Amino acid sequence: MYKMSKNVQLTAIILMIVGAVGLIYSFVDTPSSVEEVKEMLANDHHGDEANTANAANADHVDDHDSHAEHVLTQLKNKPWTAIYTSSLFFFLLALGAFAFYAIQHASQAGWSPVLFRVMEGVSHYMLPGAVILIVIFIFSALNMNHLFIWMDPEIVANDSIISAKTGYLNIPFFFIRALIYIGGWILLSRVIINNSRKLDNNPDIRLHKKNFKLSAIFLVFFIVTESMMSWDWIMSIDTHWFSTLFGWYVFASMFVAGITAIALITIYLKKLGYMEFVNDSHIHDLAKFMFGMSIFWTYLWFSQFLLIWYSNIPEEIVYYAARIQDYKIPFFGMVAINFLFPLLILMNSDFKRINWIIVFSGITILVGHYLNFYVMIAPGTVGESWSIGIPEISSVLLIAGLFIFVVFNALGKVNLLPKNNPFLKESKNYHY
Repeated sequence: MYKMSKNVQLTAIILMIVGAVGLIYSFVDTPSSVEEVKEMLANDHHGDEANTANAANADHVDDHDSHAEHVLTQLKNKPWTAIYTSSLFFFLLALGAFAFYAIQHASQAGWSPVLFRVMEGVSHYMLPGAVILIVIFIFSALNMNHLFIWMDPEIVANDSIISAKTGYLNIPFFFIRALIYIGGWILLSRVIINNSRKLDNNPDIRLHKKNFKLSAIFLVFFIVTESMMSWDWIMSIDTHWFSTLFGWYVFASMFVAGITAIALITIYLKKLGYMEFVNDSHIHDLAKFMFGMSIFWTYLWFSQFLLIWYSNIPEEIVYYAARIQDYKIPFFGMVAINFLFPLLILMNSDFKRINWIIVFSGITILVGHYLNFYVMIAPGTVGESWSIGIPEISSVLLIAGLFIFVVFNALGKVNLLPKNNPFLKESKNYHY
């Protein structure tokens, strides 16, 4: 039976401590006044150009002050954006892993039961991840950050587009929806996982049948609430913009990230000798899902981009204009990482059976999809004041450390091989 090693525990704790220190420093280091921002801009080359443009004549002094206030808001948002991006990415990764797990139950898949404990372990992060997100939402509602501009009454009062959406985008209804999403996901996941654990000690086929039904219910609930969640938690940051394809786009990203995490943890545990019942065919199938979902994500990205760009409607094109103008490297870089690397590496069938190649591809995919979430969130919160620095790196370290601790702690409490699953023999003997 696996027990979380001291090395894994120590690594997770160090990551959390380093990440927390860096994040605290990021909050403390943010400018506290407009004058401080003006001085900072005056010492910056790009800020100099902005200063020159704004102060070209005396009539533009007010514009210069307005620009400095705008930059101050963006810089104060920077650490909030960093922690929100990392928190949301890892939470949705865990949710994506459970959706994949539910699909295995609902489809009565015979190849995957030997991987169930890893899927369940990753899914355990959903609860602490949800708590962190709720705390960030509360801070947003208290106007301690400007992640969601529609939560600011002054902005709503002076913006006809946002004020027209207040029937849906209002703080009480936002929290009600968030609690419904999170409550439904976590409640159903825990019941399904508990039934799976009970099956270890009670060979009652009714438990398996319950999980079949509950998984089908979860998937129906998930596909509706996931789209709404993506509108609420990500798309509403760019309050003026909307896309009917956005829910599927977010789903593809979180789904491939979840599958990748399952593959990486499985390979790690197998290397330690704890999952000898997992063979190359299981790894091969996980790599196929990584490859297939990467292509699916690219298809959705290109479809959304092409249709909006081609139609050239101002209220739609503004979303991509901001990202292409200010985020060229991360915007196009994450497309290359999320498409070209899986395409060139995982297309080869033999490579899908080589662990180090899958690990390299998996880490690349996770980095690429973190950048995807960053590019979805940052332009609407920090605008052109973005950078990948201490806040972003610290936030990733903090949440990654917590994720590792929670997942491996959960894995250390159960047998890694589920018992009494009716498809267990087929799964153990699976060869492709």
